[in-house]
Amino acid sequence: MSDANDVEDAGFDGWLADAEEGAAYYLECDNGHGSLPPRRVCPDCGSTDLEDLALPEAGEIQTFTVTHVPTPAFEEDAPYATAIADFGPVRITGQVVGVDPAAVETGLEVELEISVSETTGERVIGFRPV
Repeated sequence: MSDANDVEDAGFDGWLADAEEGAAYYLECDNGHGSLPPRRVCPDCGSTDLEDLALPEAGEIQTFTVTHVPTPAFEEDAPYATAIADFGPVRITGQVVGVDPAAVETGLEVELEISVSETTGERVIGFRPV
């Protein structure tokens, strides 16, 4: 029997690995709807014809929240800002890194960075200000 921590999500973990190497991508259907893997069907129109396209290098924070009292899974990371950033055809949720959470604001231009949680040692989606 394998440990739950040994379980890998082939679609998401593969995407994280690609993003770590600077090759982040999104999926786009013939109708121009963007989504992130793992997907086999467009969540907007149901199309099964999805193409891998390079994720734009920079995105813009649309909204965010600062967590001061986290769950135990992020205890060592606090305080931290979690944001939703618009990367063209897709929006991505991640932790803002490399800046004091008090300095995070809507409209902040960020780049995708896969970082490691100080609490769990696991990879997390991060945004670093450009």
